[in-house]
Amino acid sequence: MRALIGVDLLRRLPPGPVDIRDVKLPGFLLRVRPSGTHSYYAQYGRGRWSLIGTTRVLTPPEAREQARQILADVAKGADPAATKRAERARITFETFIAEHYEPWASAQRKTGAEQTARLRAVFGPTLHSLRLDQISAFHVERWRSARLKADIQPTTVNRDLSTLRGALSRAVEWRLLTVHPLAMVKASKVDRGAVVRYLSADEEARLLAALAGRDEHRRAERDHANRWREERGYPTWPAFGTYTDHLTPIVLLALHTGLRRGELLALRWADVDLVAARVTVRGEAAKSGQTRHVPLNVTAAAALATWRAAMNPDTSEAIVFPGADGAALADIKKAWGALRNAAHIEHFRFHDCRHDFASKLVMAGVDLNTVRELLGHADIKMVLRYAHLAPEHMRAAVAKLITA
Repeated sequence: MRALIGVDLLRRLPPGPVDIRDVKLPGFLLRVRPSGTHSYYAQYGRGRWSLIGTTRVLTPPEAREQARQILADVAKGADPAATKRAERARITFETFIAEHYEPWASAQRKTGAEQTARLRAVFGPTLHSLRLDQISAFHVERWRSARLKADIQPTTVNRDLSTLRGALSRAVEWRLLTVHPLAMVKASKVDRGAVVRYLSADEEARLLAALAGRDEHRRAERDHANRWREERGYPTWPAFGTYTDHLTPIVLLALHTGLRRGELLALRWADVDLVAARVTVRGEAAKSGQTRHVPLNVTAAAALATWRAAMNPDTSEAIVFPGADGAALADIKKAWGALRNAAHIEHFRFHDCRHDFASKLVMAGVDLNTVRELLGHADIKMVLRYAHLAPEHMRAAVAKLITA
């Protein structure tokens, strides 16, 4: 098909697949595909093509000018394929992350900034100065050995390795690499039966007491400050209610819903249904990318109802746990660390609230598939770590054996 490749053509593209050759510049063409990804090319010989870019990135005039330059260079004896190979060979891991992967990850991944920061911090000393085509399984195995010798947990090593694998997969997809250097690298073995950290009855009591004590102390401080201000004729600050800030309701929700920290901090009041007693985790906030509905027990529902009355949101799209600027909180590390110290609880991360939720469900007799659904895991393998907490089915199986 021949046509003038311009803005008007882009507005009325045929469904494809079809190649549209420009009527003004021989060798300049637009390849239309049903997927919706349409690409500009310069053809400089029989079966010889040079990809210019996609319609999502380049306008027709920009693509035409690049095609004109490529065809002019070919006329002078240049080989675009050889030039691209040389350019790819010069790309270091550091350049790839900065100029290629980071812009893509920031736009396409919820955790794009976190992933690129991890790649730089974890793999920088080993890979940054290497060209992409120099990276090999040997470099990665040497990195892994050093990490394990430094007592980094295999699960952490695997998570970092998975991030690197994903980044290099993009390099292969974008033809910056011809083969994946980690194709033969396997994940470290992980003990799936390792002990899961959850709160004992005594630890849970201390944690709840520390939360209550914290709120009581903050209320007393606010009352004292207001008396001082009232005596001097200054305006007083609003008195604190049941909860003096976001920490108590967040912790209670984490313990009684199993929501991840990111899922909790992304909640909006539109996601909270106190009548049906459930919260909706939106797909864009979930690690799996899938929306799910989590029921609220009496404790979780009461915590949200109390917090809503205190916040009195003016719109359903308001953040449930906003920061000072009204946007979602970025983190609660400092407050959580102080709370854990006040409760004298060791080696218990905020994420372990999720393990506590799952562990106690299993110990109460809830089947693993239901626990999987509540946690939002796509694969039941992720909840098998809790299976040892419900040994009754194994005892029942063994009991069926009849001795002669």
